[in-house]
Amino acid sequence: MSKFMVNLTAINPKEEDRCTPPIEVMVDTGSELSWLPKKELLAIGVTPRGKKRFSTATKEIVEREFGYAILTAEGYSTNDDVVFAEEGDMSLLGVRTIEGFSVMVDSIGHRFVATTTLVCYITK
Repeated sequence: MSKFMVNLTAINPKEEDRCTPPIEVMVDTGSELSWLPKKELLAIGVTPRGKKRFSTATKEIVEREFGYAILTAEGYSTNDDVVFAEEGDMSLLGVRTIEGFSVMVDSIGHRFVATTTLVCYITK
């Protein structure tokens, strides 16, 4: 699989006129959550809601703050948890955001492909 980059924008869900500039992020289907620079999230008023621990690809355990934002890229949008990436951390678009966009990743064509949203239900 080759490296796939998109521009991601975070929007403050309480004040939707406050948003980050587009931030180049790597599409990472191995990351659960999306990671954006802490300074960019704080600048638009997105506040940390807690901390989570993450296991990196190198098996290191790191702890980072997370908050809530509306995330948009390539014409798709969803609300999601977002990690406050610290200096030296990569900016990433994680699989939960991808699923929220209702897309699949075409890693050869370097694009998103719209899909339907899955639902399980029981009828009477």
